[in-house]
Amino acid sequence: MEKIVVLSGAGLSAESGLGTFRDEGGVWTQYDLNDVATPEGFARDPARVHEFYNARRANAAGAEPNAAHHALARLKAERPDTLLVTQNVDSLLDRAGAADVLHMHGRLDRARCNACGATWDAPKVMDMLDHCAECGKQAIRPDVVWFGEMPHGLDRIEDALSQADLFVAIGTSGTVYPAAGFVDVARSRDIPTHELNLAPSGGVFDTGQYGKATEVVPAWVDELLNAAR
Repeated sequence: MEKIVVLSGAGLSAESGLGTFRDEGGVWTQYDLNDVATPEGFARDPARVHEFYNARRANAAGAEPNAAHHALARLKAERPDTLLVTQNVDSLLDRAGAADVLHMHGRLDRARCNACGATWDAPKVMDMLDHCAECGKQAIRPDVVWFGEMPHGLDRIEDALSQADLFVAIGTSGTVYPAAGFVDVARSRDIPTHELNLAPSGGVFDTGQYGKATEVVPAWVDELLNAAR
């Protein structure tokens, strides 16, 4: 059975109402990333950072998985060797029923203690005065990966890529990290690479399908699964 590594980005969730990083007028354009998406910004003004992520958490909680999320969940169910890696901090893939999703940038619906490292399900609203249930310190933060921090699961992704028969990037740019790096690794090992995106991203993929994620992702999954039957 073919082993597949799928990397998804913001384009996967855009049709669920969660804007992409570059959307004009989107949430990211209203804040300075140095203030809300770095450890230094959190140290300077934790209240502002919590305000930002409380809004993002509420936005994500109100979104529903779309047809692309459900298609990837079906792929994982029928091809358990598939590794679903997402850069998104929403949990829409999980809520669509996908098992064992690797959230390389963490999750909005999880909290973490900066002091002891404990993690737990985040409440709807987090506050700088909240205490960690494990160590009691006022050091809780969203369990998301900020600029300057190491993404989760890189060793697992590298191991999966070393054994993969296909690498697929969905809704993410093929010219920036991590997608560009994963494509380079795959190509260096003669692993076919495929892109599913709204338009060509400029990455060096072998093949691609372009259009709305809710259309091209289910079509690709159907094609893949039907070919194996």
